[in-house]
Amino acid sequence: MQLEGRVALVTGAGSGIGRATALLFAREGARIAALDRSVDDDLRGVVAEIERGGGEALPLGADVSDPEQMRAAIDEAVGRWGRLDVVFANAGINGVWAPLEDLQPDEWDTTLGVNLKGTFLSVKYALPHLKRRGGSVVVTSSVNGTRIFSNTGATAYSCSKAAQVAFTKMAALELARWKVRVNVVCPGAIETNIEESTEQRNLEAVRVPVEFPESNLPLSGGEPGTAGQVASVVLFLASDAASHVTGAQIFVDGAESLVKG
Repeated sequence: MQLEGRVALVTGAGSGIGRATALLFAREGARIAALDRSVDDDLRGVVAEIERGGGEALPLGADVSDPEQMRAAIDEAVGRWGRLDVVFANAGINGVWAPLEDLQPDEWDTTLGVNLKGTFLSVKYALPHLKRRGGSVVVTSSVNGTRIFSNTGATAYSCSKAAQVAFTKMAALELARWKVRVNVVCPGAIETNIEESTEQRNLEAVRVPVEFPESNLPLSGGEPGTAGQVASVVLFLASDAASHVTGAQIFVDGAESLVKG
């Protein structure tokens, strides 16, 4: 039980990597503050599955880009269990992928608000609690904006993901004196529903033609990775097994970004 007795906040817990991580953390003994944009059937399903397995979970609805909602959600979790030890800042959207001339300022703001500001707020309001005993923060970035730059039109998304890596490294150094570790995972193609939050518009005119090998995920023979594979890496970073690991950037992509980068 690698997380026994600990409390973990997981954002974007209703589906994909967040869901897989919340379930894995619970199996490893953590009590889960499962946060998503709303307390819908998906989030309730995650909580119910944790409880069926004998674990404890609290469903929380909050917009990660809204300071007051995030402050209130974290306060509710700490009020329930009296502590917070792990933050998995995972919530994110693909947003609008479009040429720069077509991309609207509000579309840019929405993507950066959820992905980058959401990471900042998730950590900011958790810090007073993490500093009490030390703890772990894990951020979900991406291969886009860090190793891959050929997804034409994904400028806002890629900028948000690159900035999350910078945020992680800055925070890791700042928070080390309180024994708060901060690391980032960069998944590649993973079977999730994040594509549902993507709008692609007018890309053909600006797309740069690039040819990749038929199988551009060498480790898996072309098949996308699973949310569970990412969750396993997040568990390692959250656990005492990574007690001397901070400021690290780990790619979970089956070597996809080495082909496409």
